[in-house]
Amino acid sequence: MQSEAEAADLAAALVEAATRAGASAADAMIGISRSSGISVRLGEVEDIDHSESFEVGLRLFDGQRSATVSSASLDPAHFPELAERAFAMARQAPEDPYAGLADPALLGDGAGPDLDLFDPVSPDLAALEASARTAEDAARDVAGVTNSNGASAGTGQSLVALATSTGFARALRSSHHNLSASVVAGEAGALQRDYAAHSSRHLADLDPPEKVGRLAAERTVARVGPKRIESGTYAIIFDPRVASSLLGHLTAAITGSAIARKTSFLLDALGTRLFAEGVTVRDDPLRVRGLRSRAFDGEGLPCRPLDLIADGILTSWLADSASARQLGIAPTGHAGRAVGGSPGAGPSNLMLLPGARSREELLAAAPRAILVTELIGQGVNAVTGDYSRGAAGFLVENGEIVAPVAEITIAGNLKDMFRTLEPGSDLELRRGIDAPTVLIPEMTVASA
Repeated sequence: MQSEAEAADLAAALVEAATRAGASAADAMIGISRSSGISVRLGEVEDIDHSESFEVGLRLFDGQRSATVSSASLDPAHFPELAERAFAMARQAPEDPYAGLADPALLGDGAGPDLDLFDPVSPDLAALEASARTAEDAARDVAGVTNSNGASAGTGQSLVALATSTGFARALRSSHHNLSASVVAGEAGALQRDYAAHSSRHLADLDPPEKVGRLAAERTVARVGPKRIESGTYAIIFDPRVASSLLGHLTAAITGSAIARKTSFLLDALGTRLFAEGVTVRDDPLRVRGLRSRAFDGEGLPCRPLDLIADGILTSWLADSASARQLGIAPTGHAGRAVGGSPGAGPSNLMLLPGARSREELLAAAPRAILVTELIGQGVNAVTGDYSRGAAGFLVENGEIVAPVAEITIAGNLKDMFRTLEPGSDLELRRGIDAPTVLIPEMTVASA
């Protein structure tokens, strides 16, 4: 795999080819990755995969017209042809008054702090197989498990470089490790499935396989024999596994493109109170070893931590340069993109900061509640905020889990849910989007 400097030079060479082809402006991305993985089921190796990918993406402009092309070749000899093809496409494209690169005055040097995203340790297939086997064995050893969907382990490294005709050229190297297990409990006609998984930048931070397998089994066994409940109004407690989805609905509604298109239920919410006092939603791209950490965004703008919700108040949209121009604001450093695509805004490491009460206190906050551990389907209207999703979890009475429940639907409106939700104190930073246990005092529940 190339060095960071070599990858940045390749991206810069492609930008230079675009300029020679006649482009008024251009940016280019280079993506190089390799990964290995193995899965086992019932003690036997089920699948082994190894992949290497190389991708080059070029976005160029002819005034306010633009085109994007991609290639799998890293050979600079092919760059002039790629640039000429893109320029010919751009000349046929309609004009877009908001198109263009990020303002060069806003660009940083891309260096930023050391985020420690690259782990030189790369387990071989034998080590991956051993981890997957250990995870599955640990899961199958738990009483009540009757079958296995398997366990898998994987590792990989990637290198992404970005260069612009305004002088930015940087690269970022990162690594990832992952482990998962899924098993079955119960008998035919009443089977339940669940899983556990963990991902990390460094192998040393990955959960032990015994822990992953045991957690998958315990979650599955606990779901056996779900109880039918009455439809009605319940307090809903979102387990951290699913509470993070609420943040996904929030960020989708505050992206600049959604606001510019007027397709968001939070269209007029900037600067207003959406959550209770004390609630904070933070985006932190500079978290050391974070799964979504980055020093610069997909347009070369420097990244910085930002409280999107501060003391319950919405403080900012998430805007790339194009949507920022539409809205008449500055871009926020949240542009993301695939190598062969155009920028679009989105969060980095997003988290709902913890509240004062423990998970146990939230469980006991209402005489009757449902602890939701799984959500099914989409069921969210982005324009109105109406929320209706299939769910499974556990019935809670007076703070005690009394029975599993399944095949229910929970419904409400995201504005009401945001306004009344209470975060627990049990936040753990394990994913790209993290939340503690969350209590919503009242939602409608329909039982199948």
